[in-house]
Amino acid sequence: MIHNILLVARREFRQVVALKSFWLTLVLIPFALALGPLIGESLDDHDPSRVVVIDRAGGSASAALEARFALDHDMQVLADLSRYVQRYGLEKADPAAPWALHDRLYTPADVLAFRRSGGLDAALAKIGRVKAEDTPAFDPPPADYTFTPPSPALAQAEGPALQTQVDTLLKADKKAAARADLVVLIGPNYPRDPTVRLWANERPKADFVTPLQDTLTTDIRQRLLTGSGLSPQAALTIQSAAPAIAVTTPPPGGGAKEAMLVRSIVPMALAYILMMGLMLSGSWMLQGSVEERSKKLLESILACITPEELMYGKLLGALAIGLSMLTVWLGAGAVAAFASHGAIADLIRPALAPITEPGAIVALVFFFITGYLAISILFVAIGAMADTMSDAQGYLMPVMLGILLPVTFLLQAIIAGNSGPMVHVLTWVPIWTPFAVLARLGTGIPTFEMVGAGAVLAAFIAIEVIFLGRLFRASLLAQGQKPGLKQMLDRLRAAPE
Repeated sequence: MIHNILLVARREFRQVVALKSFWLTLVLIPFALALGPLIGESLDDHDPSRVVVIDRAGGSASAALEARFALDHDMQVLADLSRYVQRYGLEKADPAAPWALHDRLYTPADVLAFRRSGGLDAALAKIGRVKAEDTPAFDPPPADYTFTPPSPALAQAEGPALQTQVDTLLKADKKAAARADLVVLIGPNYPRDPTVRLWANERPKADFVTPLQDTLTTDIRQRLLTGSGLSPQAALTIQSAAPAIAVTTPPPGGGAKEAMLVRSIVPMALAYILMMGLMLSGSWMLQGSVEERSKKLLESILACITPEELMYGKLLGALAIGLSMLTVWLGAGAVAAFASHGAIADLIRPALAPITEPGAIVALVFFFITGYLAISILFVAIGAMADTMSDAQGYLMPVMLGILLPVTFLLQAIIAGNSGPMVHVLTWVPIWTPFAVLARLGTGIPTFEMVGAGAVLAAFIAIEVIFLGRLFRASLLAQGQKPGLKQMLDRLRAAPE
């Protein structure tokens, strides 16, 4: 019996491996997963928005705007550099530097100290003397906005001529030298007339409008305070008074939600691979079963082995296909991960943490194999009942939708950090148990729940083998007869002779 089962499994495996679609899938999926982030990176628009400020009130407001956006950018550079230094433990490069202190929201005073010490270039030079060779280089954030002075014609234009020139700037090609994304007009009667006009080639973002309004508000108040008799320095002191906020945050990747997402990468990937592997191998299995019927091979096969041996062999072959795909995909991912250094390696280490313990490894293997068997049995039964691929698809589509739609919602809920009733219910429903348990390994699942759900799943597979085995046997022996619901129920109840 074992010999016959292995022969069938070997034949099923070879039949699928001989398909070009198998090899294309095996190669293209890792390639697509690796190419996705690169394409996303290439599609990101890092070009800063060009801003033209027409200041007809003396120029101080325009200078204040440029200084404000330069300050905001330097604050972002300082914050990102601090996280970089904290991630790789590089504080010893200069313990007193602002970027070596992580317990604060950076202030203009911190930026001033950063600039006085030489700015980013001087900081990177210090860091370069202490960082390891495999530490990735710091990638500073690009500026969101750059300021361009208006042309003399634009600075003096009025009425329709002004509108025409502004429209020309906003509609100019992105590569044109004379173009703008935002145009700001400060009138000659400012601040007596505080109206400021803003033109934009699309809806202006809050990260531009808010600093614009804050800066001009501060400028107006400064003028009013000095106009009421205060010295410029006293007015500036009043304007710049603000609390110093000390902030305590976990290191990069150490936050609760961040850590949960990182730890969920491998378990979620396994649940996704299980889902994809089942869809692919199910299609290949049905295709092979339909070909056996159409070429009248079943009569020859059943003359040599029993229907039960044929069913077990097909299940074993399907499982071998799934495990081979899993091995190749995980192997490709592991090679890519451990061949990399820096940020990727830092991500991989905590991502592998949930599956490094023996219990987690046993759980991964158990639920992947049992999940594959539980659903492959359904495919085998469908293949036994279908004479054509159209018949097979008619049975397969509702089964796949019934499995995949709840799993899609399940994965989305776990990514969002939602462990509500639906997640727990799906954990105990055998057909969805493998996906739920695999996906929850990263966020944490109680041992009793995992063991209990595993026992229910094992019992479900045993019941499947009994009843769907009957359906498989009866359907093989009733070729050419498309069963209705009543016939299928009769075959499920019929005990083997």
